[in-house]
Amino acid sequence: MIYNPKYETMPREEIEQLQIERLQSTLNRVCRNVAFYKSVFDESATDIEKIRSIRDLVHLPFTTKEDLRKSYPYNMFAVPLRDIVRIHSTTGRTGRPIAIGLTRNDIVNWSELVARVLAATGVTDNDFVQIAFDYNMFTGGFGLHYGAEKLGASVIPSSQMSNIQRQIHIMKDYKTTVLLSTPSYAVRIANNLADMGIHPDELNLKVGLFGAEPWGENTRGRIEDKLHISAFNIYGINEMMGPGVSGECSEKNGLHINEDQYIVEIIDPLSWEQLPPGQEGELVITTISREGFPLIRYRTGDISAIMEGTCACGRTTLRMKHIAARSDDMVVINGINVFPSQIGEILRRSGCGEAQFQIIMDNIRGDDVMEVRVELLDSMFNDEIKELMRLKNFITESIEREMGVAARVSLAEQGTLRKTPEGRVRPVIDNR
Repeated sequence: MIYNPKYETMPREEIEQLQIERLQSTLNRVCRNVAFYKSVFDESATDIEKIRSIRDLVHLPFTTKEDLRKSYPYNMFAVPLRDIVRIHSTTGRTGRPIAIGLTRNDIVNWSELVARVLAATGVTDNDFVQIAFDYNMFTGGFGLHYGAEKLGASVIPSSQMSNIQRQIHIMKDYKTTVLLSTPSYAVRIANNLADMGIHPDELNLKVGLFGAEPWGENTRGRIEDKLHISAFNIYGINEMMGPGVSGECSEKNGLHINEDQYIVEIIDPLSWEQLPPGQEGELVITTISREGFPLIRYRTGDISAIMEGTCACGRTTLRMKHIAARSDDMVVINGINVFPSQIGEILRRSGCGEAQFQIIMDNIRGDDVMEVRVELLDSMFNDEIKELMRLKNFITESIEREMGVAARVSLAEQGTLRKTPEGRVRPVIDNR
């Protein structure tokens, strides 16, 4: 189903005209109201009056995650605080968090975008939608909640529970037809169904929308096979209000971008040059209707590609490939972002100095697991086995306490960590 034909099937020339009009309005607004943008435009000698087409985007400077951290909490807001009705934030586990402010209109638009994404997968006002994303400062749960209600579906805000069996009982008792969660959580649900002796056909599930983690066709196949549903990929990040940036339709051939709200580019993460459709690079997003927290050419760090050509579903919007990697070596485990730099800081505090290490990701029976392999330095050797065990336990506990993820820590001989062709230790090995 196409929820909003006006914007989802608009001719390409009309989409681009709408985008440039909204972009020009946004540029004028951020120059007036956001000191950061006025400053960077002045420093780069950017004349926003010369931005007259989408192709002129290349003349605008980028916005980075570090820029947002430096502006914490409110310096990137483009409206007075009295007009902000909701504040979300990133986790802040890599330093200062990022505060995201939404006006009442932002929430209305957000609800509309998520409703489109849900409708594209076949969700209707007759469905019972179980949202197994956490409801907290993370935007996912709330955004999907509003979108499902906008669509007229019945919402079950179960959040992400550690007690999977309780989640399944809710699903069975309330006759849930649509599951929204991370893909790894869906696999855990499927595995627990088998342990509980419940056949998937005893449930009413028919559709699942999954995001917040990179995942591919192998995981899709596993979910669909074990839960007997049709699984769809959705994309969004906190900085863009969360879910609603893009999502798959029934064709499952790329994620349709809501282009009336976002302009999307792909750049080479090293040269920063814009890449043509089809080439993989870093996803860059510009908001063009956001009031509270507008962002110009925001570097997401996610690796994707633009897909051109018409889609059999009838939508005319550009599509993007599913996110399969990060430009900054970030990995996602159970919906939590993990940066190698975080592990390095914990190791330094533990007395390991600048020891080399490697993060190894695996999926065991549907559960994502993380191992941190640390090279033993000469200074770390000790005749007392208990001292090495104490070191491993300290690192393990620090990772879980500070980053919110469980990890298995192992100590390795020097020179045994896998390296790149250039001879550098690979910071992340993702076997999922």
